[in-house]
Amino acid sequence: MKVLLLKDPKEDDCGQDPYVRELGLYGLEATLIPVLSFEFLSLPSFSEKLSHPESYGGLIFTSPRAVEATELCLEKDNKTEGEVWEKSLKEKWNAKSVYVVGNTTASLVSKIGLDAEGENCGNADKLAEYICSRESSALPLLFPCGSLKREVLPKMLQDKGIPMESVTVYQTFPHPGIQGNLKSYYSQQGVPASISFFSPSGVAYGLKHIQELSGDSIEQIKMRKLRCREDK
Repeated sequence: MKVLLLKDPKEDDCGQDPYVRELGLYGLEATLIPVLSFEFLSLPSFSEKLSHPESYGGLIFTSPRAVEATELCLEKDNKTEGEVWEKSLKEKWNAKSVYVVGNTTASLVSKIGLDAEGENCGNADKLAEYICSRESSALPLLFPCGSLKREVLPKMLQDKGIPMESVTVYQTFPHPGIQGNLKSYYSQQGVPASISFFSPSGVAYGLKHIQELSGDSIEQIKMRKLRCREDK
């Protein structure tokens, strides 16, 4: 059975996308087609905020892209300021709470040396509840996010009187090759039995092309939305 996954390929330690590998174990033929592109924004401003952990009560990461933006800031800092992160900033941020959504984001946070919590909450709504049950700092939580972030988490924290400072560090737009890649897939593979989306933006940018290419067969396709995080 053919399965279409609308996401970027991500290689694991075995050199294969974990979704493709896992589905293959069940006899499913999975194909990956990226539907989103990203551009990082305001990194100098974000880097400045990261250099002042004393001004914040902690960090919130709700997407891998936000962690990647952090990595880019750290790479710049390490080259120009003698590995400031490793020598002092990492320890200072680890003395605070670092909240995340999802195991993928938690893994990336771990790679930059931070101890994450909340990864098992599953989505931003549950993470907001988790933060509200634990947070007591008068300092704002620093929240690097995307341009399409939902307002669920910020609103819940605001309603509970928990200060937060958002900084937009990337913007999301349709992948330039999405239409052509989908046409090529349909012409070579036909209509898939199942299609999985991995973010609200993926649905917004990909569904219309899927509907056009599938025609009357659209009703036969099983549509799934997986791991729809707070912002992407």
